[in-house]
Amino acid sequence: MADDLLRKTEAETAAGGRGRAGPRIGLALGAGAARGWAHIGALRELKAMGLVPDVVVGSSIGALVGGCFAAGRLDELESFARSLNRRRVFGLLDFSFSGAGLIGGDRLRLRLQESIGATRIEDLPMRFAGVATELETGHEVWLRRGSLIDAMRASYALPGVFEPVRLGRRWLIDGAVVNPVPVSVARALGAERVVALSIAVDGTGRGATRHDGLETDPADDEAPPAARRASGLLLRRGRTGANAPGLASVMVNAFNITQDRLMRSRLAGDPPDVLINLKVGRIGVFEFDRAEELIALGREAVRRARDEIAECFDLARAAEG
Repeated sequence: MADDLLRKTEAETAAGGRGRAGPRIGLALGAGAARGWAHIGALRELKAMGLVPDVVVGSSIGALVGGCFAAGRLDELESFARSLNRRRVFGLLDFSFSGAGLIGGDRLRLRLQESIGATRIEDLPMRFAGVATELETGHEVWLRRGSLIDAMRASYALPGVFEPVRLGRRWLIDGAVVNPVPVSVARALGAERVVALSIAVDGTGRGATRHDGLETDPADDEAPPAARRASGLLLRRGRTGANAPGLASVMVNAFNITQDRLMRSRLAGDPPDVLINLKVGRIGVFEFDRAEELIALGREAVRRARDEIAECFDLARAAEG
């Protein structure tokens, strides 16, 4: 029974559509931890433009926001996100030093249950899939049946931070490990045109190769900008100096670099019809208390892409504001 939750081959998908004229529309929501609150604003703006999706898929926090959207619970999620401050965020983190992650995740699961309850994916009014990664094999797993909460939890189980989620005989972790912006999943579930929402961080320089040498003069102890920036609640100073990155900072930034490279590769191989980069500046991956800023940035990103979206989907230009 539990194995029914897990995608094995793309051939399992059936043709979609609910009878609406025009091409079936898919939304692919990318990973980004706290920065993914920007998806809320982007979805609001897309709806204001008249873009109604048939398929919604997501990785990591993209699965969380996309799942709530598909279940008609985006209002509740937005209210929850806007209510967070640093103290409340910390109160939701049930730290575990004996398991496979720093955070057990039970408190977050209970909050999701309060809002979503026993909602099952197959009962949603649109097609939905959350992308996860099988821990032992590295297989990409599409969660498109069964408990919506379980699918979202498995998809955002960031390695080393959240404990893996067990579904059936498999242990699952964050979908961003294999497919950070799952355009391919949206197409396989029947979407004929796809809008991808990707989290874009300023000034990272990821994907580039530098050939200049680095000085090893011990007198030059100035840390690079990336090491000087705090990345949120869990990022602490290291032992080697006031500006040195802590354990969580090293772990998360290494994961983000890998994710960024993988995202570029996968989008090059299967590009969306419209790619919207949600530019979130230098907001940290654990700064969940900055929802208001992020939601506004998501709205602004869609507004910048308004003409491209309208042309691709033959939409009447929505009024500004």
